[in-house]
Amino acid sequence: MNVIEQSRPPASVIPGVAHSTLACGANGLTELSVWRQTLSAGAATPPHRHDCDEVVLCLSGWGEIHTEGRVQRFGPDCTVALPAHRDHQLFNVGPMPLEIIGIFAATPVVTRELDGTPLDLPWRS
Repeated sequence: MNVIEQSRPPASVIPGVAHSTLACGANGLTELSVWRQTLSAGAATPPHRHDCDEVVLCLSGWGEIHTEGRVQRFGPDCTVALPAHRDHQLFNVGPMPLEIIGIFAATPVVTRELDGTPLDLPWRS
């Protein structure tokens, strides 16, 4: 068991995206990673997919998920469930920061561009 002190997500090299890895293999986990992200107003993640299931919990703000040609809006207290290998992109569509928690069924989290090329993320996963 580990108790891990957390801080607000710092800015990353992805414009408008701040990121903190809350828990992962470096903390002794073998099958789970947890990320916290803040997307600035108008910001988006790159289009991508993961080799594992992902659950996104919206803490505050308003977002859209674009996947499989569909657009779905979500907000506070919503959960987005993404099966493994599902191409997706998250957008902040509100005027305030979008605060989310990502829970992944793997550690490390393999993230790929839409063509399958590994996406080299600037944080530990």
